[in-house]
Amino acid sequence: MFEYQNNKAFFAQTQRGLEEIAAKELKELGADDCRPAYLGVYFDAGPEALYRINYCSRLVSRVLAPLLSFRCPSDDILYKEASRFDWSQLFNISKSFAVFATVSNSNINHSQYAARRLKDVIADQFRTKYNLRPNVNPTDPDIWLNLNIRENIAVISLDTSGGPLHKRGYRKINMEAPLRETLAAAIVRLSEWDGSTPLVDPMCGSGTILAEAMMAYRKIPAGYKRARFGFYHLPDFDSRTWEKVKRDCEERIRPLPDGLISGSDINPESIQAARQNLAAIPGGDEIKIKAKDFESIDSIKHSTIITNPPYGVRIGEKENARLLVKQFGDFLKHRCTGSSAFIVCGDTSIVKSIGLRTSSRFTLYNGPLEIRLVRLNLY
Repeated sequence: MFEYQNNKAFFAQTQRGLEEIAAKELKELGADDCRPAYLGVYFDAGPEALYRINYCSRLVSRVLAPLLSFRCPSDDILYKEASRFDWSQLFNISKSFAVFATVSNSNINHSQYAARRLKDVIADQFRTKYNLRPNVNPTDPDIWLNLNIRENIAVISLDTSGGPLHKRGYRKINMEAPLRETLAAAIVRLSEWDGSTPLVDPMCGSGTILAEAMMAYRKIPAGYKRARFGFYHLPDFDSRTWEKVKRDCEERIRPLPDGLISGSDINPESIQAARQNLAAIPGGDEIKIKAKDFESIDSIKHSTIITNPPYGVRIGEKENARLLVKQFGDFLKHRCTGSSAFIVCGDTSIVKSIGLRTSSRFTLYNGPLEIRLVRLNLY
């Protein structure tokens, strides 16, 4: 039996800064014994919860099912131990595969080399048995394998997600430096917006915050548009349980009240991108968005405002970003009474430029960049 079958233990990868709220989400989706760790969460789950997490989690990047682990002080040991595993239990020569590796504090200190050695093991084993080998597809394989070597302990896992879960399938057009979908979903979750007030993004860019807010409110599973999952290739995959999980989740989808979510942006190209992206989600074309500068908006009262202004570091215009945030702070102060505003500040020094007292701050990471999500209560 594989390790995950013996102990029902998995690891969900997350972006840095999301570990704690991801653990809460996993528990809501049926996971047990959720233990936040660096860049992820260890948890226990049966098949039903595992399928539901992959289908519905908005915060997790991928879910790994450990297959085997062993002490790995050298590449020769890696090859020898991985050769003991019968890889044909997972897939056959008609399926493509890829290996993604990470190494830390180990004698093997090059991740690409480690991945290549594991690929060699698999290719050699199939060639010996069948005189053929499965193809390697580094971009869209049937089987995603993960190799992690930390302090000379190797863990080989199957990616039960079948690739990054942040790829929801609705993003048709990207504008400059968009938020990753999982980060946008985390921001919506941290705002605690529940649909009791309208949600507005007055600098919506290509619409990621609007999309994640709508999917969360309507209870559309994050993986709704996903064609396949990696757990299909687990040896104990139960298609009837999966179909039940999928059906139960989709029966909870609810309509979007008219006008509940809206957005705008000064850039007409961004609005065009947002419209195409939102239209790729069921009901997304019901969200009203306009090409409009926030300063031309009369007011946004008694609403939840969530937005990600351009922030200097990523576009090379820090002073312009500070000026923009200051202008937006003035707009909030004078025209948004009774609302709560959540602003993403990519350059943490820009927070002061808002000119308003923040009621709470959250430290998040957009890739390697440390950012702040600040909350403003506008009385």
